[in-house]
Amino acid sequence: MARKFFVGGNFKMNGTIESIKSIVANLNAAQLDSNVEVVIAPPSLYLLLVREHLNAGLHVAAQNVFDKPNGAFTGEISVAQLKDSGINWTILGHSERRTILGESDAFVASKTKYATNDGVGVIWCCGESLEQREAGQTITHIESQLSELKAKLAGVQDWKSIVIAYEPIWAIGTGKVATVDQAQEVHAAIRAWLKKNVSDAVADETRILYGGSVSAKNCKDLSKQPDIDGFLVGGASLKPEFVDIINSNL
Repeated sequence: MARKFFVGGNFKMNGTIESIKSIVANLNAAQLDSNVEVVIAPPSLYLLLVREHLNAGLHVAAQNVFDKPNGAFTGEISVAQLKDSGINWTILGHSERRTILGESDAFVASKTKYATNDGVGVIWCCGESLEQREAGQTITHIESQLSELKAKLAGVQDWKSIVIAYEPIWAIGTGKVATVDQAQEVHAAIRAWLKKNVSDAVADETRILYGGSVSAKNCKDLSKQPDIDGFLVGGASLKPEFVDIINSNL
């Protein structure tokens, strides 16, 4: 099955009303590859601003969502609130939230389950530290993260709303990039795990993105790999070169 290429832009805690309007205007005016699904994730304060001004064919994601319905959870955003605002995607499990804010694999899996159950797609992030890579533990660590996710999901149907983003922690915002072979090796291992532990169909259909200092310079070589189905882009999504990354297959 042909998997539709997917490019996400994670603005992280960056941007102002003026700068985000400029990014949106640039995307709206650009000639984007129609065979690519594009999702951008501004800070939560600007979700409605982006959804209001972004072309209808482009999607908006939150950078986080909670695993409970509306209620007394100060500082959190619910799935229902995202849907009410026309936001149909969320990023979950980004390494910055796992490492800085202490989110466990189980908590990330719980939030993923809650979001997918209630109709919001999830860009689910996984990846290893430099120490884990140097110790030869990359695949073991990611399989552990996947196992925690699988334990929370009800079955094959839940995976249809999940896009996996492999982001080696040592390459995020550092300028270091996994080599094409390193990235493809991990993506192939993730797909093999899905085939063995979930189903052939989920392995064939699930899109696996690469993230970690993706730029206009390296995206074309990465995009040619058989198990790389797109990118989750950080800093470069704030720059005009984001259009070049979206169009990496042209």
